[in-house]
Parts: sequence; structure tokens; C-alpha cells
Amino acid sequence: MNGEELARQIANQVLRDTQFWIALVGLIGAVVGGVLTITGNLFLHWLQDRKQNSLDEVRKRLLREMLNARDWRKLSTLFRVIGADPDTTKRLLIQIGARGSEKQRQDDEEVWGLISKHPLDKIE
Repeated sequence: MNGEELARQIANQVLRDTQFWIALVGLIGAVVGGVLTITGNLFLHWLQDRKQNSLDEVRKRLLREMLNARDWRKLSTLFRVIGADPDTTKRLLIQIGARGSEKQRQDDEEVWGLISKHPLDKIE
């Protein structure tokens, strides 16, 4: 083995080692970048949800007060008072343990009451 062939073998070995480390560093960078991106997105989502959850808790407290004060309340009144759309209001009503009335009203208004006051086994 002469010096030139030995130099070529060493150069090839160094090249293979370098390529391995470059690939390994690239893989680690991709994994770390992916984890940081996911973590950042989760944190932003949590921040946005925190504001909405706080608003929903205030709205649910107000709905409970309104439904405790009276037997049945019109949905239109409820969503106007809490400043939400009808679908959001219905979602919050269900979360606090309320239900809609089975009976059709003459004015075709949808009314809601607490299940604790109007159990499902007593249809009014």
C-alpha cells in the first residue's frame, strides 16, 4: 500500500464519517424543529382557549342565575343577555344542566329551564 492509496482510503473514510454526522445532525434538527413547532402551536391554542373559556364561565354563571330566578326562560332572552349566538347559548345551557321544553308554545318561542327544576320524567 503506497502513500497515495492510503491517503485515498483515509479521505473516503473521512467523507463517510462526515456524511453520517451531517445526516445525524440534520435528523436531530428536524426532530427538534418539529417538537418546537408543535409545542408553540399548543401554547398558542391554550392562550386563545383560555380567553374563550373565561368568557364561557361568566356566561354560564349568568345563565344559572337567570334560570334559578324563574322556571322557564325564552332562548331569545337568554342569548341577548349573555351576548352570544343561539348555538353557543344552547351549548352553554346544556353544560350547566338545562334543557329545552317539550311543549310547543303559542308564540313559537323556544324556552329553557334547569333539569333540577324540570326533571325529564315530569313533562310540562
